[in-house]
Amino acid sequence: MTNVSGRTAFITGGANGIGLGMARAFARAGARLALIDQDEEALARAKAELAAITEVETVVLDVRDRAAFAGVADRIEARLGPVSLVVNNAGVAGGAPAAKLTYELWDWGLGINLEGVVNGVQTFLSRMVERGEGGHIVNTASGAGLVGSDTSGVLYATAKFAVVGMSEALHSELKPQGIGVTVLCPGPVATGIIARTRRLQPSVVKSMSAEQRERAIARSAVMTKLLADGVQPDAVGAMVLDAVQNDRLYVLTDRSMGQRIQQRTAALLDGMPAA
Repeated sequence: MTNVSGRTAFITGGANGIGLGMARAFARAGARLALIDQDEEALARAKAELAAITEVETVVLDVRDRAAFAGVADRIEARLGPVSLVVNNAGVAGGAPAAKLTYELWDWGLGINLEGVVNGVQTFLSRMVERGEGGHIVNTASGAGLVGSDTSGVLYATAKFAVVGMSEALHSELKPQGIGVTVLCPGPVATGIIARTRRLQPSVVKSMSAEQRERAIARSAVMTKLLADGVQPDAVGAMVLDAVQNDRLYVLTDRSMGQRIQQRTAALLDGMPAA
């Protein structure tokens, strides 16, 4: 069991959505907070809210910037103490039809959704191991990291599947050292990730046909509505806190992926040679 109280939690994407929900849950459980985001205004709002509960530091950081990441880690630990709760949550949606993906889009999507997680683990894990005081790593993946589909897109699924695999391997390796690992695989959650992604994503509109653009707009509208009706971020934060406290590997926010996970598992078993 990981005791959260008195520890320092480093949460990327911590100013909005699921990240803010986790920050609220960790703060109420007694953790100090380092909130990392690219949205400076949202960071200010989050700090104003949570500083009444616990110590809070905020930093504007692009999680793809490895050198800056290490510098921020040093500053946070100097101010708040050793980071032993690492929450690699920063992420984006978006993408394009597989045939319209560009290297720029691949670098952008994998850079944030996968390399941002790698950078968080690489920056803090050796420090946690050397201190020998245990801790916990939370990596945000997605239901799309458990079952591939055309709904989420190839780019997004590629990154999220990798985060799930990385988390499973870390969980096995780090357990003897008292460091827990949780991989969060959300279904629909009521966040503004689609609108925020649209502002950040490299444009692919010019390379898409009129029909592809129409389909993309329609799919975006459907996904926006789906998310709006989803689980609240604070509820997700409570789920993750419980998983950290009880050293659980997986957190799924609803049962929407259940049948598809069963179908995928059956297909994998069917692919094995006969005994």
